[in-house]
Amino acid sequence: MLTFVIGLLILIIGGVLYGAFCQKVFGPDDRKTPAYTKSDGVDFVPMSKWKNELINLLNIAGTGPILGPIQGILFGPIAFITIPIGCVIGGAMHDYFSGMISMREGGIQMPEMVRRNTGKAIHKIYTVFAGLVLLLVSVVFIYTPGDIMATQVLGFGGTAKEPSTWIIYSLIFAYYLIAAILPIDKIIGKVYPLFGAVLLLSALGVFVMLFINQYPMIEVWDSWTLNGFDFGEYFSSQHFIPTFFITVACGILSGFHSTQVTLVTRTVKREKDGRSTFYNMMIVEGFIAMVWAAGAMAMIGVGAENMGITIQQHNGSWEYFMMSAGQLKQISATSVVGVICKNMLGSVGGIIAIIGVIILPITSGDTALRSLRLIIAETFNFKQDNNSKRLKLAIPVFAVVYGMLVFAKVNPHGFDFIWRYFGWSNQTLALFAMASILIWLMQHDKKKYLWVPLMPLAFYAFVTCAYITERPIGFSLPYDASLAIGAVFAFIVCALAIYRGNKKVKSV
Repeated sequence: MLTFVIGLLILIIGGVLYGAFCQKVFGPDDRKTPAYTKSDGVDFVPMSKWKNELINLLNIAGTGPILGPIQGILFGPIAFITIPIGCVIGGAMHDYFSGMISMREGGIQMPEMVRRNTGKAIHKIYTVFAGLVLLLVSVVFIYTPGDIMATQVLGFGGTAKEPSTWIIYSLIFAYYLIAAILPIDKIIGKVYPLFGAVLLLSALGVFVMLFINQYPMIEVWDSWTLNGFDFGEYFSSQHFIPTFFITVACGILSGFHSTQVTLVTRTVKREKDGRSTFYNMMIVEGFIAMVWAAGAMAMIGVGAENMGITIQQHNGSWEYFMMSAGQLKQISATSVVGVICKNMLGSVGGIIAIIGVIILPITSGDTALRSLRLIIAETFNFKQDNNSKRLKLAIPVFAVVYGMLVFAKVNPHGFDFIWRYFGWSNQTLALFAMASILIWLMQHDKKKYLWVPLMPLAFYAFVTCAYITERPIGFSLPYDASLAIGAVFAFIVCALAIYRGNKKVKSV
């Protein structure tokens, strides 16, 4: 438990100090924001600070900071240290500067930010890549809340053959369509505060029960074995670097976030609100990730025999098991969410917490599709000034998403395929944002702060390249070779970003 507390202190104290530093580096002032200078009653709409904070939190916090840490904690208690450090200097920094640069430049979306800073060629690559990522995000954030709702709240089987499965998916889809088309303050601005309250209460409920019940957990300096499961063996055999940083993803850093914070820049009233809206909300997401990682470790310590979970080898890989009718039953990481909630909070409290978990992906999926609509509209200069025009663009996008959803559900390995590429592509997308941040700082006489985005840019260029070259979803190269290729790739990416920055400075 002490390692978990140390991690929380790193997250909170580090967030306060580094957040203030990032704010000083950017230098927000009192100029009018795009919410006023471009007010259109649809996307550019001034909203209160607390609403923007909740909207941004719910936009960025999908199933990533829950399912990712539940799987990532299998690497051991080191996760309680790496999650907060990465969140403070990587994820929160990425979100803050992405949002603030967008706001300073008139509420531009990420494709335009990438174009202005990196050039037309990279912009075209980014636009296609971002579109694919947002499609994958949309599918994942329909599939996971739909299945949790079907199996853990309503008691259905959640299979492709059951009509209830498709009815639930369709209801989520209908909400997405409404939220993606109507003005941002009509749906999102009204329902998100309620959603935010449920989300925070569910995370806080699990957090409090961790301390009240004093669940068995291990420290980073002790033996890494708990209730028969050897975290140390998993750490070594599954390659902590790069796998952990792709698995945990959103709790540390997420490229998807940059597409979401730029939406909120169009409703922020003051530049000085950016720190609490962008940086601090990512710190809150880091807290959510820490809580669910701790909850999963606690359930491993409790064991399946006491309404927890057991980790065992099955078909050559480590899997989760729970007790059902006196027998061990293999379950998915999604089902572990229900085990944590019901063990810690009881039947009623557990259901409320599960609803909070369901809300997370739904409130990210709707704005993912909204972002995708805006990216397509701005790329091809489609007018979006009334509901009819927005609907004409949204329908074909939604048709593609639904087709991918059917594939994910019907194909036995469909969702695993989509989830793995979602995790990798999500982290890879962040490279474009961090390179743009680096170049923007160089252009605005802040070259001495180049190291701020350069550190996470170099690390994640290395991690994403090493992962795709080593893993079966990529090129299946030997581990050592993948690390070497990742290091070379990271050097090239950083060198090109700095070269581009210097070139932009000289052209001014």
